[in-house]
Amino acid sequence: MTPDEVEKRGWLIFKCISGSRAYGTETARSDTDLRGVFIAPPDEFYGLSPVTQVSDETNDTTYYELGRFIELLSKNNPNVMELLYMPDDCVLLRHPLFDRIEPGMFLSKLCRHTFAGYAVSQVRKARGLNKKIVNPMPPERKGAIDFCHVLAGQGSVPLAGWLDERGLAQENCGLVRVPHMRDVFGLYHSSDLDFRGIFSHEDATEVRCSSVPAEAEPIGWMAFNKDGFKKYCKEYAAYWDWVKNRNEDRYATNQAHGQAYDSKNMMHTIRLLEVAVEIATEQTIQVRRPNREELLKIRRGEMSYEELLQRAEALTGMVDASFDASPLPESPDLGEIERLLVGLRQSRYAQAPEGSHYVKP
Repeated sequence: MTPDEVEKRGWLIFKCISGSRAYGTETARSDTDLRGVFIAPPDEFYGLSPVTQVSDETNDTTYYELGRFIELLSKNNPNVMELLYMPDDCVLLRHPLFDRIEPGMFLSKLCRHTFAGYAVSQVRKARGLNKKIVNPMPPERKGAIDFCHVLAGQGSVPLAGWLDERGLAQENCGLVRVPHMRDVFGLYHSSDLDFRGIFSHEDATEVRCSSVPAEAEPIGWMAFNKDGFKKYCKEYAAYWDWVKNRNEDRYATNQAHGQAYDSKNMMHTIRLLEVAVEIATEQTIQVRRPNREELLKIRRGEMSYEELLQRAEALTGMVDASFDASPLPESPDLGEIERLLVGLRQSRYAQAPEGSHYVKP
């Protein structure tokens, strides 16, 4: 099922322009995001594979089936809550049934965590991205051997260089674990004995031990920083996955302003925290932001990374104080919400001719 199919079948009861064009923070290169709500007919809703949400390939268009929409509203999901407060110039279709979904039925102190909590997660994401931008990783992946060192006096030297200096091949080496010392090994070498080598192959992620005669003497003591290697592999994979999937236009913007953070990400962090304060103090959501120019300034990278983090921390404190004093209920009334959901379905099914599947004439 695609958004186009949902629309052609006449299932939609709400459709709007969302995202940056609704917030007032769009640029000349911004996409047009569409969101909507539909009510699936009985044969689709009661079947084995009910449709709960549909999106296009780019996720620029997403429509929620009524049950899924109401469920997300009851959890105070930010992206869904804002659909109840869309500016009139963003609304493309609005069925009278949608007007029965009253915003005040859903606003609650859950927003403290869904809006502000999500914003804080975006700060963490921005920190992670900051690390990726400032510390790019070379394409050539390090191997386990780069995390092995040999004891040398009061210090240590890299295993690879130590072997090269002595003209030794790792394939002719044998390792024996040192008792009571984690990932520390006695290092042996022989061209005659059948040692297994330090690694099974060039891309091995583990060292391996050999059977060594009791009378053999170690040529050195080796430590394998196994935890460090695992951490590196995880960061390497995450970095190159990010490179593969990043939005190149957005990355180019971040590189151009030179602030080493995702400016769009930080703009939405500040926006969400400001909205959270408004929810607590004014019991409403202002989708079209009154401080458009300030937010665009953040998006253009005209504020420092540390300045934005300080701003986010200050807003987080305001969110906590505002929700502590807010008259909002702790959570929505699920019984009332369920009655609304059932009533909307019954009304929609009663309006549609039998067997119509809501297809427009």
